[in-house]
Amino acid sequence: GAPLDEYGLIWQSTWSHLRELHAAVKQSEEPLLSGAYSNYSFGEQQEGHVFKTESNCVAFLVNFDKHKTSNIQFGEASFQLAPKSISILSSCRRVVFETAKINAQHGLRTAQVVQYLNNVDSWKVFKEPIPLAINNSTHIGNRLFEHLSTTKDETDYLWYLTRYDYRSNGDTQLVLNVESQAHVLHAYINNDYIGSVHGSHDGPRNIVLKTPIMLRKGQNSISLLSVMVGSPDSGAYMERRIFGVRKVSIQQGHQKSHSLNNELWKHQVGLSGEMNNIYTREGSSRAQWTAINKSMHLPLIWYKTTFDTPWGSDPVTLNLSSMGKGEAWINGESIGRYWASFKNPSGQPSQSLYHIPQYFLKPRENTLVLMEEMGGDPLQISVNTMSVTRVYSSVNELSTPSLLSRRKHPAVRLRCQQGKHITDIEFASYGNPVEDCRSSSRSCLGSCHAETTEFVVKDVKPSAFPEVTC
Repeated sequence: GAPLDEYGLIWQSTWSHLRELHAAVKQSEEPLLSGAYSNYSFGEQQEGHVFKTESNCVAFLVNFDKHKTSNIQFGEASFQLAPKSISILSSCRRVVFETAKINAQHGLRTAQVVQYLNNVDSWKVFKEPIPLAINNSTHIGNRLFEHLSTTKDETDYLWYLTRYDYRSNGDTQLVLNVESQAHVLHAYINNDYIGSVHGSHDGPRNIVLKTPIMLRKGQNSISLLSVMVGSPDSGAYMERRIFGVRKVSIQQGHQKSHSLNNELWKHQVGLSGEMNNIYTREGSSRAQWTAINKSMHLPLIWYKTTFDTPWGSDPVTLNLSSMGKGEAWINGESIGRYWASFKNPSGQPSQSLYHIPQYFLKPRENTLVLMEEMGGDPLQISVNTMSVTRVYSSVNELSTPSLLSRRKHPAVRLRCQQGKHITDIEFASYGNPVEDCRSSSRSCLGSCHAETTEFVVKDVKPSAFPEVTC
């Protein structure tokens, strides 16, 4: 992982582990940059790499075995290498860093709800107009245009528009069949929503919408919205990849399907709200916003409200778990797409909290605009702050002492994020506690435990041990 998380907080233990690695490498920069290189083999999956000058030396001992610990003899000493690990030896004798042993602190992040945006009177809506085939368009042809080459990556959205002359043939059932190679498809007939379909990471490349429809006698407008969730940026033969709607047909009863692929299709790039920039202050003033009324849970709805910035310096987030799929803007700046209605195997969205960079925010009356594709409940959105509320670490007599400490023995060092301080010691054990136990209960105790541990730790004075202060 990265040393900073998506909220700009120090990501423990990655940050501290990388800091120790940097110190180990920095300490040995002379032999690394100007030393003579040699390598050694200690077995089929164990090897050593040595950089040596007349005055200094550094060695990297590697164990490629994924399952077994290896004991090797290097120089005059024996070293134990954990599975799939690298040990750095300063002066080719003393271990100063081991990739398999992380002695850095861990942290637990917590989102604190500051405000629910549940005041129905503060919300306004703008219903995205559904374009009809009679509208003007610069992209016209007797074929279905490819999505990405038409949108030029300026938007996720491309409308496919055509008209169908229906001649009634009794009360036979009509079925619309649409095959697409986009990520999402929404379908409308005569301005009425008839259904959506989306793909999945492990599913087939094609997505198919097959749904019963009702047509009026004569001309009917068919509007299909193709949606891409980003664009592919790697892989072979990218120039041959095709996205967007590929086949459209209407079937009457048991008759042969009537293909619409070669009908006259018009294509509109982007949504009306996008083209008019209604997520900005200027564009929003030109849109006809109305009261929310019964517009919740409907597809293709723009929502707008305002909120004040929470007090303090903690990162600010929005909880969008009550929404479907779309994009969010704060004061005209996009904070990204969301797809909260797409659940992982555990039934949860892959992401529900969306970070708002501090420089996007004003002290008061920040404007939030959402483009909701599938339908959601904006009254359940909350403004949250994110902070590290608990930190924990462990150490033993075999741990490698930190190169950044003046003390030359292993030690636990706990720090808070800037502006925070330690208020309580929830758990401490000297013995053999359960490794990486994140609970504060006695279930973390091992078979050996000194009962006075917590008393001794709580009696530590920050002035005597600066490393425990925040």
